[in-house]
Amino acid sequence: MGSSFTWLDYSEKERRAMLDVVELFRDQDTRDELGIATIRDAFADLLFPGTGSLQTRARYFLFTPWIYLDLERKQVASAKVEARARQEEAKVIEALKANEGAAQGVIGAVAGAAIRRLPSNIYWLGLSKWGLLLFPGSQEAYHRSLDRFYERQGTGLTTDDGEAVDRSGRRNWDSAIPPRPQGFPENAGFALTRAEASYLQEQILRRTPGTYLAFLVAGGKGDLLGPGYPWEVEDARQLPEPLATHVRHARCFAEAMHGAALLYNLMLCEISGRKEAEAEWTARLGAWGTEVSGRRADLDAWWAERDRFWRLAAVARGAAIPVPARIFVERWVGWLLGEPGVPKAATSSLVRDLVRQREEVLKRGLSRFTNRRALEMWGGSSGARRLDYRWASVSRIVADIREGLGRGGDDA
Repeated sequence: MGSSFTWLDYSEKERRAMLDVVELFRDQDTRDELGIATIRDAFADLLFPGTGSLQTRARYFLFTPWIYLDLERKQVASAKVEARARQEEAKVIEALKANEGAAQGVIGAVAGAAIRRLPSNIYWLGLSKWGLLLFPGSQEAYHRSLDRFYERQGTGLTTDDGEAVDRSGRRNWDSAIPPRPQGFPENAGFALTRAEASYLQEQILRRTPGTYLAFLVAGGKGDLLGPGYPWEVEDARQLPEPLATHVRHARCFAEAMHGAALLYNLMLCEISGRKEAEAEWTARLGAWGTEVSGRRADLDAWWAERDRFWRLAAVARGAAIPVPARIFVERWVGWLLGEPGVPKAATSSLVRDLVRQREEVLKRGLSRFTNRRALEMWGGSSGARRLDYRWASVSRIVADIREGLGRGGDDA
């Protein structure tokens, strides 16, 4: 008789690995199958600096400082701080599940303490970008630095708020971070107090001026959670320059390249023999063709200034866009805008070859077009969602801040 295994029979490392696989397949529709992520991420960073697609709620920007400031106060050693921080983050996960419900954006709601990538790591770069984190390095480097940090502290040397500093006056966290609430983490929730929301708003305005993120948190009362894309928000109608141009570039790029992702999935349906799904992908591709045909004048105007688009992407990325990615985009958009009437991507051998060759170059021996096992592992949809530049995450975070600003008092 065979052995019966349960979840607890696996090691922590094995459980984390399996949960990673679950998350991978759950997010198949957002994967970058055609190698345009460098461009997507450049514009996401330009519009919404400090954000990430795995971020969910604004108050996570405070949970991490509260945890680490407490560990620093207790002078937890470098060798132990990672484990202690994980324990504290696990408490936050359980508290949020109990107080808010797992469906409200709780990171690690399924994995719990076995979560591989902790919220603190997901938010680490954002904490630095927004100026809450002053330590100039990775989370791992921060952990290693703490023993030396404690050694350099003078007796009683703290900020006015009681935060430890070393003899040089260096501190790891912004001294203006709102204080850790009483009862945290057991009473952890996502609702920002007015003081917390005001602090996050101030940091965004100070550290990311002139961005769409700063524009959104500075004011505006339009619905953020309903629109699916940043250009559909009511506030977008009042965008000043150059923000309006930045958003226009992002929108046109997303609309133009969406067809390549749809065609890729249609081609995989065809070679995998999934006849029942071919009609759906063909219909989606046709609807896209009709949509971009209606947007032709705007797309033509955008592409006429593509040199500006590429310069902006390179500046936002901090480096030139890789040549193969640029060539692929140039060829795809060149075909799209060279087609009279509604573009017929489903029947164009030119763009089919373009998509196939792009994927084969990127994945080499793991290309789904040449590797049967890779094709069998395809879930039926991959990378097919239109680019939204992290809007699903950003809209919720900004909405949290706006809601907090609207509360009547600091303890609301």
